[in-house]
Amino acid sequence: MPRLRLPLPPLPPALNPRPRRPGQGNGKASTLDAAAEAGITAVDWVDERTSLSGAGRWVMFRKIPKGTNWFYTLGSATLFAFLSQAVTGVFLAMYYDPSPTRAYESTRYLTNEAFLGEFVRGMHKWGSSVMVILIFLHMARTFFFGAYKYPRELNWVIGVALLILTFVMSLTGYLLPFDQRSFWATVVANNITASGPLVGPYLGDFLRAGPEFGATTLSRFYAIHMLLVPGAIAALIGAHLYLVAKLGTTAPPWLRAETDDDLEKERT
Repeated sequence: MPRLRLPLPPLPPALNPRPRRPGQGNGKASTLDAAAEAGITAVDWVDERTSLSGAGRWVMFRKIPKGTNWFYTLGSATLFAFLSQAVTGVFLAMYYDPSPTRAYESTRYLTNEAFLGEFVRGMHKWGSSVMVILIFLHMARTFFFGAYKYPRELNWVIGVALLILTFVMSLTGYLLPFDQRSFWATVVANNITASGPLVGPYLGDFLRAGPEFGATTLSRFYAIHMLLVPGAIAALIGAHLYLVAKLGTTAPPWLRAETDDDLEKERT
């Protein structure tokens, strides 16, 4: 007796398989194609509910001036240096103990015994110097290219604040190994800060967590270095990037704006 093949019930449009994309052929879909399609579907699902693609297009697809060169990448390089410091700092914090009796020993264990500890600590140590150099080069490019002028004055002020916070992060991080060199260098730096006018003494007491260096000074520096300053830097970088995307970048000073011949005739 022959078997009867009943037709499959109709599926809703949302459950029907999507047609093949151009260039993918009409054969049976592989596991990789199915995974790629699932990823695209998930991204579309999120974008339909958040509309993040519009913000992404606003940030990524924008006009840039003629004559843009490698000098304009110094800001991105500084951002990459900060992200590298944040990632390596998280791994260092997993082993570091911010107590006066255990700080040096935890640093020694991290450097000599932890897996890739010396490499990660070296990246963090030299990355701080690289970040300071890059932020100076970026601000020098901004100054000599005249990018601090109207309407970008607020972005310049934010950049100066980021420079100061970078110095604060370098100062607070220098004490954390808690050896003789870092201890006495921080004492000298804090005394210089306390000698400033008006707010200097109060700022010195705040950094020392008291009138003299004590057991709580290291915890104070660790909290500032790990929580306060990185959070402030991340917030200011967000505002900085927003203004860059909104206002755009300036053309190099050696380029002149092209004028229309008809407008030039009207002027004369």
